[in-house]
Amino acid sequence: MVYYRKYRPQTINELDSKAVRQTLLDVLSGKEIPHAFLFTGPKGLGKTSTARIVAKVVNCEKKKNDIEPCNKCDQCRSISNGTNMDILEIDGASNRGIDEIRDLREKVRLSALRAKKKVYIIDEVHMLTTEAFNALLKTLEEPPSHVMFILCTTEPHKVPATIASRCFHIAFRKAEPLELVRSFKRIAKKEKLNIDMEALELIASLSDGSFRDGVKILEEVVGFAGRKKITKKLIEERYQISNLEHQVSQMIKFLEERNTASALKLISELTKQGLDMKYLLEQIIEKLHSLLLARAGVTKEAKILDSNLQIGEIKGLVELLVKAHQELKYAILPQLPLEMVIIEWGGKKERTDNLSHIANDAQNTVSKIQSKTPSLSERQQQNLTENSKVNQSAFSSFASEQLVGSSKREGKSDFWTKFIEKVRPYNHSVAGVLRGCSLKDYSGDKLVIETKFKFHKERLDERKVRDILEKATEDITGKKVQVSVILKN
Repeated sequence: MVYYRKYRPQTINELDSKAVRQTLLDVLSGKEIPHAFLFTGPKGLGKTSTARIVAKVVNCEKKKNDIEPCNKCDQCRSISNGTNMDILEIDGASNRGIDEIRDLREKVRLSALRAKKKVYIIDEVHMLTTEAFNALLKTLEEPPSHVMFILCTTEPHKVPATIASRCFHIAFRKAEPLELVRSFKRIAKKEKLNIDMEALELIASLSDGSFRDGVKILEEVVGFAGRKKITKKLIEERYQISNLEHQVSQMIKFLEERNTASALKLISELTKQGLDMKYLLEQIIEKLHSLLLARAGVTKEAKILDSNLQIGEIKGLVELLVKAHQELKYAILPQLPLEMVIIEWGGKKERTDNLSHIANDAQNTVSKIQSKTPSLSERQQQNLTENSKVNQSAFSSFASEQLVGSSKREGKSDFWTKFIEKVRPYNHSVAGVLRGCSLKDYSGDKLVIETKFKFHKERLDERKVRDILEKATEDITGKKVQVSVILKN
């Protein structure tokens, strides 16, 4: 059996989150125990395991210290094994309809077979439909005395307020390094592993605050270590992170210099080494975040990356990297999103440099003409000087117009991308339609969308869709903007 299942916490004291432990001890030691709980937090923090412990606490036939379950009686053992007929675990994603919840309401009225309380654990409860939530609400308001509900979710914002307000809420936060190490030490002791403290701390840093992910990594390390002692060096060699900090600093330096070729070459080397691109992106973003706070005066610059990047540059770079991190999930090649960021970031510098070269070349040409001009009369020299000034002014004006035009095009493209990203949470299909359209004009008070297809225009002209478009525009600009859709000739 895999570690994270084999070593699930079986008592409140075995829970590795200090905040959750203390909250449960306070609540379950009271005279009145809530009839409904809501457990929220990211994946892998032990919400379902905690729900089973609560079920054992309220049904244990021989409690220790009046709170902790004994884990020896029939009720405790059957709950741990998943064979207790009165403890029902329901997957909200698979049983999300109103018919399933109505069936549950009918069965709630029946008394428990052998347990003191019948406990319903609904995992991923946010997946229930609106009708299903409405059907569940009445039962949560006035449940039978022999019933308890424990709702678990990774997306608490999707749980209606009417449901959440009738539950005792316990928030599971990402695990601290000390809590993760505590969990690993418990497993290492039972498995009799020969492992260094530094190695446990390194695994904790790779776990992204998740107990389950951390235990999986520990199990992988044990698998490839064999009978060797598990050390920090062994894990670094396995996960290619021994000199990662230097590589991250090097990558940021290349980005600062907009050295596209060197940055791409470094990515190629790291890919061959098998480095996880997701982890690399997160480390770069974390480093830039620290630098941003230092530039803003929130933290001191001590121990922060030696860089000349300014706040505006850091902000733009982080936005591109965060977008790349989101695209990793669908990328055919894991290194591709980061490579696209490097190329786009370097391309901005090249456009500016090219326009500067145009202006410099023009000025040099005028200077050469002046130097090669034979001796002229005072009137002729005056005319030539005036013409040179006109030429220089024209070239400067041209370069300025090109820079402004480039900036506007780039700003227009960025605005359109942000606009589609804002629309997506409201309606995925509308965001898909917008990808086939283009931004015709945005004047500050009015936004004009151009589409090639009539059915796209009809879709975007719907009242509900128009409200979404205006709301998305308001989210970006902070003001009301009129949205119109035109059909391209």
